[in-house]
Amino acid sequence: GDGNVHTNVMVDGKDPEQVKIGYEAIREVFQATIDLGGTLSGEHGIGLAKAPYMSMAFTPEEMALFQSIKRAFDPNNILNPLKMGLE
Repeated sequence: GDGNVHTNVMVDGKDPEQVKIGYEAIREVFQATIDLGGTLSGEHGIGLAKAPYMSMAFTPEEMALFQSIKRAFDPNNILNPLKMGLE
């Protein structure tokens, strides 16, 4: 395999406390991945589900670079809007 981790935490979506714990667990898995030298991205890049966690893996400067590249190639934000956490 190529080392991708597709994280799914199963919780009762009707229970707000379980949902909160589920998101905390996902954050912990992503942080462990980064701490071990891994990345959040896979063969398809960062998707909508992982976009909120990008700041864990990238510096503010890197995020600004991503935003400037996105704006340069898609000034009207019509190609995959909100992808990669970019608005």
